[in-house]
Amino acid sequence: MELVYLVIGLALVEFMVFAAFVGRARVQQKVMAPATSGNEIFERYHRSHYNTMEQLVVFIPAILMFGTYISAAWAAGIGAVFLIGRILYIRAYVQDPPKRTLGFMLSWLPNIALLLGGIGGLIWQMTAS
Repeated sequence: MELVYLVIGLALVEFMVFAAFVGRARVQQKVMAPATSGNEIFERYHRSHYNTMEQLVVFIPAILMFGTYISAAWAAGIGAVFLIGRILYIRAYVQDPPKRTLGFMLSWLPNIALLLGGIGGLIWQMTAS
């Protein structure tokens, strides 16, 4: 499970880096707190950061369930795809929002796989006992 925890840690670091991007964009685009709108570039950073938080709510428990009931190595590998997807997502969203689909899919599909696999593995374990 060490690899699973490493991937979770990297996901949290990634999320914090994205928060720093939002803060930098706030300063560069002169969007004074507590405003969250008023400049399109800032809003793209803000929205992509918020979307990452929304994905993390599913990702963290899902990767833990998958790692526990299916395979820690596979969970970590699928989680690595999630991390790459989030990087692609924020880059595309900031540059040209309609082009964010690949990054979104490379984080949403791993979440689906981890969640369904984790639930399936749990049910299998419960029925095998």
